[in-house]
Amino acid sequence: MKKVRVLVTRFSAMGDVAMVASLLRELQAQHRGLEIVMVSRLHFAAFFEDIPNLIFHPIFPEEQHKGPKGLWRLFQELKKYKIDYVADLHNNIRSKILTLFFKTAGYRLAILDKGRQHKKDLIRRRNKVFTPLRPTIERYADVFRSLGFSIKLDNKLKKKDRPIPLNYAGILPLFEKNIGVAPFAQHPYKVWKLDNWEQVFRSFPRYRFFIFGGGRQEQETAANWSQHFANVHSTIGSSLGVQGELNLISHLDLMMSMDSSGMHMASLVGSRCLSIWGATHPYAGFLGYGQSIQDCIQVEHPNRPSSIYGNKSCLCDGVEAIDMVTPEMVISKLKQATR
Repeated sequence: MKKVRVLVTRFSAMGDVAMVASLLRELQAQHRGLEIVMVSRLHFAAFFEDIPNLIFHPIFPEEQHKGPKGLWRLFQELKKYKIDYVADLHNNIRSKILTLFFKTAGYRLAILDKGRQHKKDLIRRRNKVFTPLRPTIERYADVFRSLGFSIKLDNKLKKKDRPIPLNYAGILPLFEKNIGVAPFAQHPYKVWKLDNWEQVFRSFPRYRFFIFGGGRQEQETAANWSQHFANVHSTIGSSLGVQGELNLISHLDLMMSMDSSGMHMASLVGSRCLSIWGATHPYAGFLGYGQSIQDCIQVEHPNRPSSIYGNKSCLCDGVEAIDMVTPEMVISKLKQATR
């Protein structure tokens, strides 16, 4: 009996791809005979490594898969998998071109509805419609439902045994609690003032804080924290890799993150996450799968949210929304969460 094979596309961003992995785990658990071909950037392959019956096919959008000709080349590569359905979970220019090739060739497909108008209504200044939108992961699931696959999402964190990275096995037992911190984000309006984190570190000398994420500049910041605080350890620039980061996060007592990929990585390994929100808002549908809105640290203000992705300023009484979150608020929330 021929197995059903679905092609899934989601090329970026990191948090969105991690959320797709959370969905595909649920999908596979409910349709064990289903085979999946996942197309995304090579850097994200680790998100999908433990999903059964899944083939990861990398896209190189700046190299051999660049432009329409490159996407045609990718289409020819993907046809070899003899897929039955195409699930476009991105709905951007690249995925639309690729999907058009499959549609022209007669494949059955479904495309993500991003709910753009509802999102515009949520972030506009005048006559803002401040209501929770459909969670993004449910929108992903809707794509598969339209292809005929039933799927029920319970929105619960699920722990799975993962190995402790070798260099960390002896570190974790040394402190009362082990806390992950992902303090960086792509857009500045989603980043809590870095000085604030120093107050958090000082307030919990018996907790070990592991810093995740970021490039060279962020690596320098994290290294500086490690030098000044005995209870701070930077993982940035280490040999962990994405798979190692996921393994480590799964063994921590708690994760702390901005509205960023750190939250979605925590969801992926079943770890609770406290998240800090500024210009964006959980109502936009990007709260991590299985995470609680009660664990979102934010200031309610009629100007929020001003942005879906955090790329626009959100002034609240002349202050950026993210700057209205005080160290005391975060410290209090962390105390409650680790009692």
